[in-house]
Amino acid sequence: MSDRIAVTGLGLVTPGGTGVGPTWKSLCAGRPAARSDPALYDGPVTMSCRVPPPDAGPGRLWRFDPATRFLLTAAQEALACAGLEPAEWDPARVAVVVGTAAGGVGTLEAQHRKLLTAGHGVLSPMTLPAFLPNMAAGQLALELGVTGPSLQTSTACASGATAAVTACLLLAAGACDIAVAAGTDAMVTPLCASAFAKLGALSRRDHEPERASRPFDKDRDGFVLGEGCGVLLLEREPHARARGAVPLALLTGHGSTSDAHHPTAPHPEGAGLRAATMAALAGAGACPDDVDHINAHGTSTRLNDAVEAAVIRDLYPRRPPSVTSAKGVLGHTMGAAGAIEAAVTVLTIAHGTAPPTANFSAPDDTTAGLDIVTRAPRPQTVRLALSHSLGFGGHNTVLAFAAPSYT
Repeated sequence: MSDRIAVTGLGLVTPGGTGVGPTWKSLCAGRPAARSDPALYDGPVTMSCRVPPPDAGPGRLWRFDPATRFLLTAAQEALACAGLEPAEWDPARVAVVVGTAAGGVGTLEAQHRKLLTAGHGVLSPMTLPAFLPNMAAGQLALELGVTGPSLQTSTACASGATAAVTACLLLAAGACDIAVAAGTDAMVTPLCASAFAKLGALSRRDHEPERASRPFDKDRDGFVLGEGCGVLLLEREPHARARGAVPLALLTGHGSTSDAHHPTAPHPEGAGLRAATMAALAGAGACPDDVDHINAHGTSTRLNDAVEAAVIRDLYPRRPPSVTSAKGVLGHTMGAAGAIEAAVTVLTIAHGTAPPTANFSAPDDTTAGLDIVTRAPRPQTVRLALSHSLGFGGHNTVLAFAAPSYT
């Protein structure tokens, strides 16, 4: 990348807690958020990773789908972290890019049930503004007074990472000076849970939900459905430095590829992930031996973890990086995962600490050979780290983050 992109602010709303601090604490403690979920008791899987109930907020929030509420909360934290005030910026030089896999699907399900049971007269007039996929970005732009580019990206579970890539491209093209890049989803709904269960993607450990999400573990049997939002405040580094901001990390490279293999299964040899990784490293001016840490996609499914592990083993034979997956604690937050895990990668660099992969005890033959961080946080100097994101449709996105002093 010709222009180094500074990460100057982070915001998180996750099953681990509302805010960067609570989420990071949960991850470092390796404390899984999965619980039995009464809203899913009539379905094939009865557990989830939900965002903790919010404190009472402004009355206007009833208009928004939970995915948009998560976004508005996380964005405010990211702005405060970056020391930015919307009243002080040029709104035409700010972009909003939000990734989502399903938009306001919870609103759509709820209003459809009303239509079927009570007729069209009871539908909320806010149905379309609440569930249309573009409206999270639109509502955030409205909230912040942003008049620059505002758009939504949707690459399934890679959506949040794709939003960060898109934001980088807008910054590099000179279309903005500041970009709010995010991923948000609230897909813990009866329809989504049942559909994922039908695909065989969800863990069936309903009797012990806290042990269900087991990335890379020999006993993994699927993911736990989660929800949440991650926000990264991105700026061209000269812009950030000019206003006195101290970057948390630099987004130095990115790679995006498509498998062109199968609607839901990754390429068996991980060709797309491999290519995306090499593109991200090329953008960062780095080679595999420079990578200190990988925040893996690590879904806890048989297929994903095996393919991802094979790619990591192949690309880093001489100097294996440490590997962690946040999904052991947070579950799979769908379109939010790429942004949440990118933020966790930045925190790993900033704190010099790699959080553990919850519930990992031992690998099987397909996941052996990785340096999995487990049981406790690992103090580690991380100069260059990668964040992997994969999604249905064969989407692969890899983000390369470096310490601010990295050259």
